[in-house]
Amino acid sequence: MQNVKQSASKGIRYLVIAYAIISVLYTGKYFYRSMHERQSDHLSVRSDDMLLQAEQEPLSQKDSVAPGSYSVESQDSSIVWHGSHTSMKEAFVMSKIFADAMQPSDMTPYYYKASTNPRNSDITMATLVTRDRFPVLSRLATNYQGPISVAIHVNDDQEKQDTLDELERAYKANPDMQKFVDVHLVVDTFDRQFNYWRNVAKLFARTEYIMMLDVDFHLCTNLRYLREHPEQLEAWIQGDGKRQRALVVPAFEYVAQADGIDYHTFPSSKEELLDLVNQGKIDMFHKSWLKGHGATDYSHWYASEETYMVTDYDFSYEPYIIYKKEGTPWCDERFIGYGANKAACLFEIYLSGIDYMVLPNDFLIHQTHKYPENTRRKERQYNRKLYSNFREEACLRYARMFIAANEWESGLADNVRQECSKNRGYRSAMKSIL
Repeated sequence: MQNVKQSASKGIRYLVIAYAIISVLYTGKYFYRSMHERQSDHLSVRSDDMLLQAEQEPLSQKDSVAPGSYSVESQDSSIVWHGSHTSMKEAFVMSKIFADAMQPSDMTPYYYKASTNPRNSDITMATLVTRDRFPVLSRLATNYQGPISVAIHVNDDQEKQDTLDELERAYKANPDMQKFVDVHLVVDTFDRQFNYWRNVAKLFARTEYIMMLDVDFHLCTNLRYLREHPEQLEAWIQGDGKRQRALVVPAFEYVAQADGIDYHTFPSSKEELLDLVNQGKIDMFHKSWLKGHGATDYSHWYASEETYMVTDYDFSYEPYIIYKKEGTPWCDERFIGYGANKAACLFEIYLSGIDYMVLPNDFLIHQTHKYPENTRRKERQYNRKLYSNFREEACLRYARMFIAANEWESGLADNVRQECSKNRGYRSAMKSIL
């Protein structure tokens, strides 16, 4: 009888201990979940703290949807913000993301999605394409053999379906397109919204680094060294940790336009390029408009075997750059048509405290094509005035940001102080701010 009582007593003690342990674990789990949810309700603006989730169409299902199945109804998907019970229509969220673009515009991310998942440390070619450039995009995919994020604009008119059919044929005809190219479809009636399209390509790129590229340029060296040595890429872009860098890839063109048609004949090494430069067959891109690429300092590049900083920046400078996707400015979408659109984008990147550093061995060559000169001339006149106002506006905005953040004397604001001091309106306004 005594043994039975002892056994029962031990059993009760074990049950009490087990209950206590379970209670502690349950309480800890409860507090952890409460704290996690509380933190989620106070999310910061950093993109890695934010989760977008389709309410009716989970990501695993979206990936399995047949590519090229465009329909306006797909814009009715709902998005739920993590830590909130509030849902929003996907089209509504997109209208805010691209609020400065001309509307209405139907944008479908990953209309075609590449079958290869890229390494995060790789460099995505972020570019934009219209119907007449589908073959050039296909060549880029085969040449680069790496991730490409492309915004493709389709006019919402009677030829829309023909354009979509042509895109489908181009995509399915080239295995490299299917393997490497993410296509984001923009359907509207507004031509030449270049900066809007650039932002679309950047937003949906799937790597840490992107290259802002015009699809007509042939990437002669494929950035082999940087892609094989991501640690060097990161070191160059991170700089001193305070001021990041964007890496400039020098651009060239053939002097005789007929020589620039067949990219198979283009040089693939700096040594071959310099030989053609010395023969007078190749020169810097748009040499007649020195402000556009002159700050790259081509004479320096010809003789250099090391990276070097751009020291003679000009607000018309529009190089092709490799830079970080996150934490960098977006292109201003108010610029419609030819002229100043890319320069405005690069101007704001520069003001944000990012320096330009030129790569010594990589280069691009323009593939010859015709330009609509009459259209270009008129649109440049419109954008010249806009760009003048934009520069003053951007200078004041970044100055206020750096001052409010106590960064005005830190070195991060050096580009603003040096470049913006050339602007009379900025100088006058700053007298009442400082």
